Amino acid sequence: MEPRVLVLSSLFPSAALPQAGLFVRERMFRVARRLPIVVLAPQPWFPFQGFVRRWRADYRPPKAAFEVQDGVRVLRPRFLALPAVLRRCDGFFMALACLRPARQVARESGVDVIDAHFGYPDGYAATLLGRWLAVPVTITLRGTEPAHGKIPALRHRLVRALRHATRVFAVADSLHRFALELGAPPDKVRVVGNGVDLDKFYPMPRDEARRALDLPVESPVLIGVGGLVERKGFHRVLDCLPSLAQRFPGIRYVIVGGGSPEGDETAALRAQAQTLGVADRVLFTGPLPPDRLRQPLSACDVFVLATRNEGWANVFLEAMACGLPVVTTDVGGNREVVCREELGTVVPFGDAKALEDAIAGALEAPWQREAIIAYARENTWDRRIDVLVDEFRSLARKRQAEALA
Repeated sequence: MEPRVLVLSSLFPSAALPQAGLFVRERMFRVARRLPIVVLAPQPWFPFQGFVRRWRADYRPPKAAFEVQDGVRVLRPRFLALPAVLRRCDGFFMALACLRPARQVARESGVDVIDAHFGYPDGYAATLLGRWLAVPVTITLRGTEPAHGKIPALRHRLVRALRHATRVFAVADSLHRFALELGAPPDKVRVVGNGVDLDKFYPMPRDEARRALDLPVESPVLIGVGGLVERKGFHRVLDCLPSLAQRFPGIRYVIVGGGSPEGDETAALRAQAQTLGVADRVLFTGPLPPDRLRQPLSACDVFVLATRNEGWANVFLEAMACGLPVVTTDVGGNREVVCREELGTVVPFGDAKALEDAIAGALEAPWQREAIIAYARENTWDRRIDVLVDEFRSLARKRQAEALA
């Protein structure tokens, strides 16, 4: 019998937030084609958050407690998540909220492995569940961990999660190194990056894509894709636009994305573009589902993301699969994805002049688009999923052997 995997991730797509945690679903629903999985997507809650939504409509939007996505059950138990300093309790409350549905899944269909995404609070909660249910636990580090590691209370919980996990996956080598710095045994940590879906991401005719977006056919066009939050750095690219417009008079900037669980800076970005006098050069498309992203990507010349923090950005490979070079910042695993000069340019974070120069250079460079696409094709999901499935099978066999011993 194949191992039955219980996926635990508080960041997971829903009707209320369809773009949240797409990278988790992309990865684990591919596993689901080969192994049975159930998803636990615990949702933060506290008694007065309905009042908060009167002033912030996007604050913790309510989600269905149960749904089926592509044949996979998704359960969303609520856990007590108090604001500010009490967030250090999130991991424990998340585990408590997940215990009953996890036991129910175990009774109905069995659970051989708990697979958590993000070290804290999800990974910490998963290790508690694993101890209570006597099930091995895997944790995937996705990029939030270095920031949590700077907060003593969360660092302590993160260290405990890594210590008690049976296996730790890191989506980038930078996170692998960070796990070792926290004391995770080297033989416990393995790098398994994200991949790209070539059925969804491939180049379309540029002129056709531009006409669909009402973009000038001959103008240089930049694009960025992601949640419209401070961390992603769309405002940093906007700051470069007035100077770039002097050098490239027809330049345009396409921003694809919307609000996320981190917030929504759409209004602030629109106001910034207006203040800078470049509003007529910026196109806000709003959020788009993955199968519609290839159109704006194919319409553009350079992908730019001046992000402050990142694990392994799938969107870089998605842009490359459509033939775009990437300009980004030297944080997290960005240099691991944009690993060669023929793929793009990586600049120091916070260096506005270096960012502007890199964008200008990328617009002028004679990129070998087919070589960029070929690199993306080397990084499909298939190889990653093979590794994950083998790991889950190995952990389940070991658990069964220990039960019979």
